[in-house]
Amino acid sequence: MRTKRWISAVVLSSALVAVPLAWSAEKVIATQTAKDVVVTLKSESGAWGPGKNAFVIEFTSAKDKQPLDVGKVTLSTSMAMPGMAPMITGATVTADKTPGRYLGTVEFPDRGTRQVTVNWDGPAGKGLTKFSVPVR
Repeated sequence: MRTKRWISAVVLSSALVAVPLAWSAEKVIATQTAKDVVVTLKSESGAWGPGKNAFVIEFTSAKDKQPLDVGKVTLSTSMAMPGMAPMITGATVTADKTPGRYLGTVEFPDRGTRQVTVNWDGPAGKGLTKFSVPVR
């Protein structure tokens, strides 16, 4: 009996420690409206830095704030380099189980402000939006 209580206490303690990690909300990096679509770029820290970065892109209706299934999504970044061609970086983006939500990763070799382009093509129509995001 004592062993069962001890095991139950360990399992419960482990679950309580893990819950905040699973419930941590993403912070907004940038939001842009294109026609009737609101595109929100988020990450755990609310910023991008040099190295690999995980992010979330959420698409919602500007009219009723409901999630939008926008189909295929791509995200690319570019950074102007004086006297050189722009530095272009592509991201990996996949649909999440939640409608209107896409998960991605992107890797940056250094700091600097990136011009981010998000494209989509699907049930909610075809579109794109651009915004600037600092990599710190």
